[in-house]
Amino acid sequence: MINITKYRKFYYLFSGAILVVSVASLFIFGLNLGLDFKGGSILEINYSQTLPSKDRISSELKKIGLLENSLQETAGNNLIIRFKEIDESKHQELKTVLENLGQEIDSHNILSESVFESLGPSIGQELKVKTLYAMIIVFFLIVFYIAYAFRKVSHPLSSWQYGLATLLTLFHDVLIPMGVFALLNHYKNIEINMNFVVAILTILGYSVHDTIIVFDRIRENLLKSKNLNFEEIVNRSLNQTFLRSINTSLTVIFVLLAIYFFGGVSIKYFALALLIGIGAGTYSSIFIASPILVSWYYKKLKYGLR
Repeated sequence: MINITKYRKFYYLFSGAILVVSVASLFIFGLNLGLDFKGGSILEINYSQTLPSKDRISSELKKIGLLENSLQETAGNNLIIRFKEIDESKHQELKTVLENLGQEIDSHNILSESVFESLGPSIGQELKVKTLYAMIIVFFLIVFYIAYAFRKVSHPLSSWQYGLATLLTLFHDVLIPMGVFALLNHYKNIEINMNFVVAILTILGYSVHDTIIVFDRIRENLLKSKNLNFEEIVNRSLNQTFLRSINTSLTVIFVLLAIYFFGGVSIKYFALALLIGIGAGTYSSIFIASPILVSWYYKKLKYGLR
């Protein structure tokens, strides 16, 4: 049997270093909120033959007052353009400019519009608030659920401590992908949208599921292994669930890797967020959540707490 909890201080230091970088990235660079949160317009176009250069398009957009714009090439001769909210007359002016740019290259280079959407800033602000509320509610519901599920296991740790350990690992699993996307914002100007929020909520669900599998085995072993101390029970539980956690995560990760490399641009960063979060969640459920319980157990013994 592998003594996984023996090196818990190393796990804490490793995770602590990653979290420091993630939090620092969030404070220094921040997340690049996309159209869903800030409001604005998005236009997706296609040229039948050749796509004009991004510099040329951006220059022409600035001439008609769209000073802040974001250009993203996709498969084929497709282009996604994001800019401030505009009315229909400005939309038609923009289409004319883009058509002329295509004609400059070749008279048969026809422009077609796939998507045009506008979202007001008030709606974007409402989405930000609702997203924050949703995440807070999810966090607390998870803690209350675990505290309730472990209500019959009050020795050597209280049921609420299992919930608190889960909450700490959830913060760990969420902050890491957020920190990575803050770095991507700085170096690649990657925007986040509602897909990112969905990815974060999915990570929360996956992470708590993985952690509960281990905690549930701890609960079972506590009830039937009265002759072992708490650390031995935790180690036995981790060894019993280790391969299951790894294999389950790998099957998901392989699918996400396929989506990331072969899927469309629109879901590429959604898959990346899930990859990072599920990787962090698998690690934390084994090397953070349960070792935290062991640390609390020894602290309780040290100070003679009941």
